[in-house]
Formats: sequence, structure tokens, C-alpha cells
Amino acid sequence: MRKLHLEKKAIRVLGIAESFRTSSEISTLAGVVMRSDLIIDGFGFAEVTVSGSDATKAVVNVNNALNRNDVNAIFLSGSVLSLYNIVDVDGLYEELSIPVVALTFSKSKANLIQNIEERFPKEEAEKKKKLLEKLGPSRRVRLSTGYDVFVRTAGVEETEETKRLIDRFTLQGAIPEPIRVARLLAKAVSAWRRTEK
Repeated sequence: MRKLHLEKKAIRVLGIAESFRTSSEISTLAGVVMRSDLIIDGFGFAEVTVSGSDATKAVVNVNNALNRNDVNAIFLSGSVLSLYNIVDVDGLYEELSIPVVALTFSKSKANLIQNIEERFPKEEAEKKKKLLEKLGPSRRVRLSTGYDVFVRTAGVEETEETKRLIDRFTLQGAIPEPIRVARLLAKAVSAWRRTEK
């Protein structure tokens, strides 16, 4: 297990977010390495299949392409990407040995299991449902900004440690800066790709 070293002045996280249109086959995944003093220290991209099963691999690809050994944690903007392309948060931690925090910014009201059963053939739906069950329920974390986030984690056991980590990277509201910047990058690259077609 890689220690978080929250006492260090400038720890680094890899923030990952995506951008896609429901009519698209591909989602753009962007990753931003950011220090806790909010200096951007690298970025990378990958593609995710909309409604596919390659989200975990895509996150691994972004991390490996950056070829960094100083990333202390990974922030994911959600664990269910690109219309039910589910990130295996535990599997991601096991493969990379980097603590993972998947954040959402409101409690999901959608019945994900029902939606998956309606959208996918039975065998594929069963695989996705097993991954959802493996994720387990999200935990509410109240940030120092006064906002709540909902997290699923691997390699970070205590809610207090998770809160301290997210607080280090959150200036205002609920969205940590690495995820905010990754969203902007993903959106820009996704828009550029559409104009290139």
C-alpha cells in the first residue's frame, strides 16, 4: 500500500474525468497530475467505449502513460462512466497500488441495476451488476467547504483520511481541482475531436 503522506507540503494526485455525448461511441478520458499547492504537473488522455467495459483499463492506461512514481492517490469523477462503463475501484487499486477515491457530487437517484437490465443483454448485464455490487454503497463526506461528496475508496480506509485528502485539493464547492481541470480538458479535447471529423 502506498502511503498518502498527508503531512507533506505538496503531495500529488491524478484527477480523472470524462466528456462524451450519448450519441457517441467514444468518451474522452483526461487525467491531470496536480500537486496539493495546485500546480499542474502533467496530463494524459485515453478513450473509453460508451456503454462498454473498458473504463478500468483506460484509467490504468492514463496512469501508466504518465510514467510517474510520485502520484499519491487517484481521484475519479465517478465510478460509473460513459453510460454504465463501470470502474473496478478495488481492481484499480490492486493493479496500481495507488489509493483510489471515486467521487460523486450528489446521491444517485437512478436505479442503476434496473437501467442495466433494460439496456444490456443478460450476460453483459450480469457482469455489470456484479461490478456494481463489488463497488458497494458510497459514503458521505462533509468537506471543509461545507459541501458533501459521496465516495467509494480503495486503499484509503478511514473517512477522516479521505476527507483530509480531498480537502487538500478543494478550493471551493465540492469539486477538487484535479477533477475540475480534468473535466475542462476532457471537454475541450472531445469538442476538438468532433470538429476534426
